[in-house]
Amino acid sequence: MAEVILEDLGLIDYKKAWDYQEQLFKSTIDLKIEQGRNESEEKTKNFLLFCEHPHVYTLGKSGDQSHLLLSEERLEEIEATYYKINRGGDITYHGPGQLVMYPIFDLETYFFTDIHKYMRFLEEAVILTIAEYGVKGGRVDGYTGVWIDGGTNQERKICAMGVKSSRWVTMHGIGFNVNTDLNYFNYIVPCGIEDKSVTSLQKELGHSVDMNEIKAKLQHHVATLFNAKYTEKK
Repeated sequence: MAEVILEDLGLIDYKKAWDYQEQLFKSTIDLKIEQGRNESEEKTKNFLLFCEHPHVYTLGKSGDQSHLLLSEERLEEIEATYYKINRGGDITYHGPGQLVMYPIFDLETYFFTDIHKYMRFLEEAVILTIAEYGVKGGRVDGYTGVWIDGGTNQERKICAMGVKSSRWVTMHGIGFNVNTDLNYFNYIVPCGIEDKSVTSLQKELGHSVDMNEIKAKLQHHVATLFNAKYTEKK
């Protein structure tokens, strides 16, 4: 079983979490380069970071800035920030009540070399998690993430995804709407998709959900799918 270091960052500024991811990502890649040159026998590590962010909009490298429907002044009024970042995908929102998960995994050493399989596993972990609450999630052809009522005119997205990988090391991850204030999605074209709506587990169930309970369930499903075991960060 692959060992994964589990770390809960709590409510953390987006840029601070991004910098921390970059640090882990770069150190893992640098170590792999050293291994390739037979300059190190140290093993790479895998990390699974959980957090929530204050209100923030992020635009992936393939995204369209016009999908942010706010001026800088208006951003300040709603107490949100905005970043262009290096993941795939278009624009998305993160905020309190949304569970964010960032895996920094060395896929090549510990798992498999298939980024599409990796993304499907992340989606599956969320699908299995919401199924425990009686909510049926699935996928929509041509789009990433987890959807409710996919393939119907009622389809809505409950979990967005954007990842980056280099030398089979991953960063970025998923934004899973648990108790999210969905009004903040009104200020963007979510993931660049104009004709589809977003939802949250709270909206689907009609009541809020304990975040620690959700984290535990999601962690369990990630561990099962990736055949991993956790150690807490020291």
